[in-house]
Amino acid sequence: MQTRRNRPRLAVTAAAAAALGAGALTIASAAPVHAEAGCQVDYTIASEWGGGFQANVAITAGEAIDGWEIAWEFPAGTAVSSAWNVDWSQTGTAFTGSDVGWNAAVESGQTREVFGFIGSGTGAEPASITVNGDLCDGQAEPTEEPTDEPTEEPTDPPAGPVAIMPLGDSITGSPGCWRGNLWELLDGAGYEVDFVGSLSQACNPAGSDPDHEGHGGYLVTQSVANGDVHSWLTQNTPDVLLLHFATNDVWSSLPPSQILAAFTQIVEDLRDLNPDAIVLVAQIIPLEPENCGDCPQRAIDFNAAIPAWAAGITTAQSPVVVVDQWTGFDPAVDTYDGVHPDEDGYVKIAANWFAALEDVL
Repeated sequence: MQTRRNRPRLAVTAAAAAALGAGALTIASAAPVHAEAGCQVDYTIASEWGGGFQANVAITAGEAIDGWEIAWEFPAGTAVSSAWNVDWSQTGTAFTGSDVGWNAAVESGQTREVFGFIGSGTGAEPASITVNGDLCDGQAEPTEEPTDEPTEEPTDPPAGPVAIMPLGDSITGSPGCWRGNLWELLDGAGYEVDFVGSLSQACNPAGSDPDHEGHGGYLVTQSVANGDVHSWLTQNTPDVLLLHFATNDVWSSLPPSQILAAFTQIVEDLRDLNPDAIVLVAQIIPLEPENCGDCPQRAIDFNAAIPAWAAGITTAQSPVVVVDQWTGFDPAVDTYDGVHPDEDGYVKIAANWFAALEDVL
């Protein structure tokens, strides 16, 4: 099957700035929908709030799948505002999503959570669900043509390159080098961007923008308290901030509330410098070092607190968008020490940032 690789370029809306639900870490149960070829789809509502919800989608393969495309019809008034690990489009109530390469394969008998999304409207299960064109059992073709829902006009793009600051610790720089993969994705898609920061570290591929603010060993709480982050933002004020900055704080057993207070100060400082700035904040990759038995759960607890924080600080002018870097990241495969990403990890981190950036560029 030929899978579709073009994603729509969307403007930032209030719905797009909605945070990912804490259920991204603990998946709720849902009734499966079976496809004709021995395939099963789980459409799971992981979290709901007033006017919106988070859903996760998993495939169980009867026969091995190498490339998938899922399509369905939403109830009227339901729309996807952001998604991760999927190339997607929506016209009216018709949604289509396909793999992004690294998550294309589902082995025979394997259940794999393939993507997730934030939606507005009702969380009711969609109709006419298909996998690779096969209508799932119990599903029927729509009897009426879908009604196109009104869409919001995209905002005018800014003049010149969009300044993007990767901000964090060693996972972002020294040795983190997912930035090269992200630059390649953005450049290949035709976006005019400029990575900014006081540090410069070359990453593959050759020619990618080396600038960043990834400071190995730093704690975000200390970096905010001593004024470092304010200085970095002042020196190179970004249009878009990529924030993956809490791993050392979590390792040090600092409570999520203290870390998120530092995040709040970062957002406020950035808005003082650029009132229209967009903040993409990561639910951090799993933390599983051999010498910290409590670290995995601490990372989960911190990630679970991010969506509510983001929902409380986001604005229409300066959205704060949560990017799920945790789901689908396997420390046994995607890191070399349970903490720092390897080449496989770089690819996944870059793909998640790219999907979120496409919604705001």
